[in-house]
Amino acid sequence: MDTAIRARVAVQKGDKLLIMKCRYCGGTDSKVIDSRPSEDFSAIRRRRECIGCGRRFTTWERIEENPVIVVKRDGRREPFEREKVAVGIRKACEKRPIPADVQNRLVDEICREINNSLESEVSTEAIGELVMKKLRDVDEVAYVRFASVYREFKDSQTFLKELQRLLNEK
Repeated sequence: MDTAIRARVAVQKGDKLLIMKCRYCGGTDSKVIDSRPSEDFSAIRRRRECIGCGRRFTTWERIEENPVIVVKRDGRREPFEREKVAVGIRKACEKRPIPADVQNRLVDEICREINNSLESEVSTEAIGELVMKKLRDVDEVAYVRFASVYREFKDSQTFLKELQRLLNEK
């Protein structure tokens, strides 16, 4: 018996129901080939096969979190976006010997801490400090790279002060 589940993958976004399309042919019918939980059991990875073209792709199913609003330095508010944290970490880790799975784990940990804080609003300062704390434990160069952008180092003296602070904490 075929255990694959045939599905039209739909995503709820606000009041709209969006149909997920095959990344290759745009078809909306697929069948699930394999499902397995992520390492930390916070998501389910599904391998799917498009009914239209037969090619395979991956989708992720995550628990919908309560929306967290980020309060920017200028007072603006916007929804928290996991991808922005991931981009910042990827840039800091660029050309460093830090595997992608370690970077993804950092993003997962940071997002989990933000969502578990039960706060409906979080400042960009709190997010930045959390990212720096996690990066410092993984790679000092990535930490300094992130800190230099996040803290907006103006000159070499500011940079040296941060390096000195890092050395003093050891």
